Amino acid sequence: NLELELGVVQLPNFPIPEGFADADTYLESLVREGLRKRYPDAPPEAAERLQFELRVIEQMKYSSYFLIVKDLIDRAREIDIPVGPGRGSAAGSIVSYCLGITDIDPLKFGLLFERFLNPERISMPDIDIDFCDRRRDEIIEYVAEKYGRESVTQIITFGTLGARAAIRDVGRVLRVPLSDVDRIAKLVPAEVGITLDSAISRVAELREAAESEEYAELISLSRKLEGLARHASTHAAGVLIAPGKLVDYVPLYRGTKGEIVTQYDMKSVEDIGLLKMDFLGLTTLSIIEDALHMIKERHGVEIEPREISIDDCEVYSMLSRGDTIGIFQLESSGMRDLLRRISPERFDDIIAINALYRPGPLSAEMVDLFIKRKRGQKEIDYEHPLLEPILKDTYGVILYQEQVIEIANKMAGFTKGQGDILRKAMGKKEIEVMDQQRRNFVKGAVANKIDESLADRIFNQIAYFAGYGFNKSHSAAYAMLSYHTAYLKTKYPKEFMAACLTSEIGNTDRVVTLLEETRRMGIKVLPPDVNESHADFIVNDEGIRFGLAAVKNVGRSAIDALVRAREKHGRFSTIFELCEWVDPGSLNKRVLESLIMAGALDSLKGHRAQLLATVETAMAVGAKTQRDKSSGQTSLLAVLQDHGEENGIARTLPHEPEWSDIKQLAHEKEVLGFYCSGHPLSRFEREISWFTTASLDKARRLRDGARVVVAGIVSDKRVHLGKKGQRIGFVALEDLSGAMEAIVFDDKMRSDGDRLAPGNMLMISGTISIRKEDTPKIRVNDFIDLESCIDSMTGGMELSVDLESFTDDGLDILTGILDSSPGEIPVHIVVCGSEAGEIEIDVPEVHIRPTRDLIAATMNVVGVTDVRLFPKSRNRRGLR
Repeated sequence: NLELELGVVQLPNFPIPEGFADADTYLESLVREGLRKRYPDAPPEAAERLQFELRVIEQMKYSSYFLIVKDLIDRAREIDIPVGPGRGSAAGSIVSYCLGITDIDPLKFGLLFERFLNPERISMPDIDIDFCDRRRDEIIEYVAEKYGRESVTQIITFGTLGARAAIRDVGRVLRVPLSDVDRIAKLVPAEVGITLDSAISRVAELREAAESEEYAELISLSRKLEGLARHASTHAAGVLIAPGKLVDYVPLYRGTKGEIVTQYDMKSVEDIGLLKMDFLGLTTLSIIEDALHMIKERHGVEIEPREISIDDCEVYSMLSRGDTIGIFQLESSGMRDLLRRISPERFDDIIAINALYRPGPLSAEMVDLFIKRKRGQKEIDYEHPLLEPILKDTYGVILYQEQVIEIANKMAGFTKGQGDILRKAMGKKEIEVMDQQRRNFVKGAVANKIDESLADRIFNQIAYFAGYGFNKSHSAAYAMLSYHTAYLKTKYPKEFMAACLTSEIGNTDRVVTLLEETRRMGIKVLPPDVNESHADFIVNDEGIRFGLAAVKNVGRSAIDALVRAREKHGRFSTIFELCEWVDPGSLNKRVLESLIMAGALDSLKGHRAQLLATVETAMAVGAKTQRDKSSGQTSLLAVLQDHGEENGIARTLPHEPEWSDIKQLAHEKEVLGFYCSGHPLSRFEREISWFTTASLDKARRLRDGARVVVAGIVSDKRVHLGKKGQRIGFVALEDLSGAMEAIVFDDKMRSDGDRLAPGNMLMISGTISIRKEDTPKIRVNDFIDLESCIDSMTGGMELSVDLESFTDDGLDILTGILDSSPGEIPVHIVVCGSEAGEIEIDVPEVHIRPTRDLIAATMNVVGVTDVRLFPKSRNRRGLR
């Protein structure tokens, strides 16, 4: 017989020091001490707020909870584990701030305790904590040691069948052809929370499949299974601390790796009143830690993030330019566009930007209103004077949940706890509750001498925005991390970018993006080098030195052994020395070959082809040297080395032809995932600037159906066969900015499919397609080899001329250049800078034969700002 008592809090016992009666008195003592540190002047507002929060916490019997959280954070700081400034609504608590649990001043930023703990709606507090991702396990270990391993465990999570996953799983069981299953699954829109019923009602092709005899069973069964648990795993962050042995409180489950977790999920653990905490590993904290360590080593400057000024003009200037690759929460293309539009000038603007950047038509409306009012293009009007102090920081826009609570409090006399209930009801759009809340709001406002119709209008206004309102406490805490990373990038760009690159070792796409940003910032990226590099990316006077851990097949044990040998013996001069000095147990053939292909041995004697051909010989020499040293035969070894041999093994490099640039770059791509010493597209830089309308990075951000011309190198090709035998090619393209997939259809696959082989460099024209796929793709209309693009694609040449700087001499020079290469290609001139704006002039008497030299010469004429070629049979205005 078992009775589960729900809703009763079951916290573990926190050890209270002698001299304190209970957890309440000990917590109050710690908070009062923290108040003196956080607010030296002790303003009355702080003391009153503190007293109120303590009273609520004691009434709810949550004092032990706060003591437990403080203890964990104190332990992390004691052993130098970086901790985040706060997360979620806990940042609204002055008790949390005075205890050091959060680092955001709730009074300064207008954060509300009631958004965290509502005395009128009892619920378990939830303080999620961000730790440095590399050391999160140390905190879990500390908790297990302190509260007993039999009382601490992680929490289960269940993976459920989403709409697409259900179709794929059922299709596999029913043995529906994989190509058919894939096609039908992709008809489901790639949206969070999408259901099959919703998808069928919206997508005609999916509805037809559901009604067809061929796929009816597949989709019918998928609809029945959708939403069911598919598998169990360990929650990424959740940790349970029971007040006694786990077996007395929760059922347990052994995971696939032998780990013990609860059978209850997060929600069920909360329902039975047990303490569930989220220990989140945040990579940004590791980046900040690594950057601060390098800054201290190189500059002797010790920076405490909590003491960084949030009023630095250079930082806001960088944010306003949108130069935010690597900046926490602010680096997506959409976020960069938003930063450029808003041009943040103060910390409150960053808080607002974090809250504004969300999908949806209401978001776009709020963004436009916010920007116009910030720029003074639209007057900021308040329906009532009481609204001004609440909405002033957001230019009259209701952006935060806390503002809804404050409006209800100031205008209608709601307690802030009641205001939170109103806010929650508005978010859920509960009609009956909303009607009752409207009556209460209007009644309270009228009692506050506010006109009834005005009160009703204001209620409608906050109801409209409340469902979209963002938790300001969370936005403020994360805005602080955004600012800290922006500060480091602005003031110490080398160290910051090196730390970012180290954090992404193993993620090729991210490393490519960060390397491109590093080079854009004017920072030199030095190649990997066994005589200079360490495992991670490091900073020196020249720039950033590539980390050896980014080389495939090279583990950290091999790198550590290599660095130890270098520190003991000095710089390596030959591959033979490297193999002799480095512990042979750490340096195998695959490691050495990968280092050579990455260019990490370029500082040694010989070129890469010679070094690769010498690997086995060098390793044999190294192994023999190590054996002889261990047996005391070092004197004989020295004599043999003087004669260039070791027991008959030649210590010389073979005669091998050097690799071509293309082969060298291909090997770099193989072991690094990208090109390090150059890029195959670099030699076509001019053609790419003349012909293309967008880089691949820019193309990914274009609207659906936009026409585009891009250039790239083929990195992969997959061919699918349709039901009627048609061939569809999926081609992975890369350029200097990033990567994108292109779709090539049957006619082009049959005529030119062989030219889509990996390694080929192409110019591609097509349209952007983002209708039913997770990411934008290019639907290919035509493509040609980059080598022949001038001859194959040119339908005309367009020159842009700046009228103010273009002189008569310039016209004579330009005419002479164009006349020197007569041909059949027409020339068009676009004159800019005139009062009439932009004027297009066709030059019917001038026809040229374009060459690289001709186009380069025209670019050097004073006043010519751009040269663009456009393809045959193509409207040039549509491609500009």
